[in-house]
Amino acid sequence: MIPVPLGETPHEKVLPDYNREVIISLKYFIVENIRTARRFLKKTASSIVIDDLHFTELNEHTDRMAMSKMLKPMDEGFSIGVMSEAGCPAVADPGADVVALAQQKGFRVVPLTGPSSILMALMGSGFNGQQFAFRGYLPVEQTKRIEKIKFYESRMYAEDETQIFIETPYRNNKLRDDFIKVCKPSTRLCIASEITCDEEFIRTLPIKEWTKANVDLNRKPTIFLMYK
Repeated sequence: MIPVPLGETPHEKVLPDYNREVIISLKYFIVENIRTARRFLKKTASSIVIDDLHFTELNEHTDRMAMSKMLKPMDEGFSIGVMSEAGCPAVADPGADVVALAQQKGFRVVPLTGPSSILMALMGSGFNGQQFAFRGYLPVEQTKRIEKIKFYESRMYAEDETQIFIETPYRNNKLRDDFIKVCKPSTRLCIASEITCDEEFIRTLPIKEWTKANVDLNRKPTIFLMYK
């Protein structure tokens, strides 16, 4: 399981040298996007001959039979690297399905160290790190999204549990505005954007103060966290 930098962050800033050693040893890769995977590998080690590598693409539409074929090199004794487009594979990522299949087949799964925007956002939020839940994407339709925000805010108060969300970057501003409209003025919202990148922004404020903040999150990878 090979983590990939978030954004254009230099890999040596966020990934240990050991990852590079593992990557150089591999010939087979299961990736979310072949183009970005090839670019990352070439940046990681210029000695890599990309044309000698074998790539298969894994996304939310890949069926289980195709995944089983992806793991065939492991039957022959080869290791396979799994990568998402950014961050840690199999976390909010379709890679989890192929890992589950590898576990069922008895293959050894080795997660390497690297950046996770979800955990790094939690680290920087000042919120409860003992009890937290990653809720992923909220509904696109606004009425349903508002219902979910209200539900998770109530759960947060009842369970003393940090709530964590992610959104498609071009809808970030809409989600932020819905938090401001729906949540109690005293509820705290942390917005963590562009983590590990040059424009990193991590700020925690009560909802009532976010109404006065002028932050444009459009098309910027962002994590939202809610806590009392």
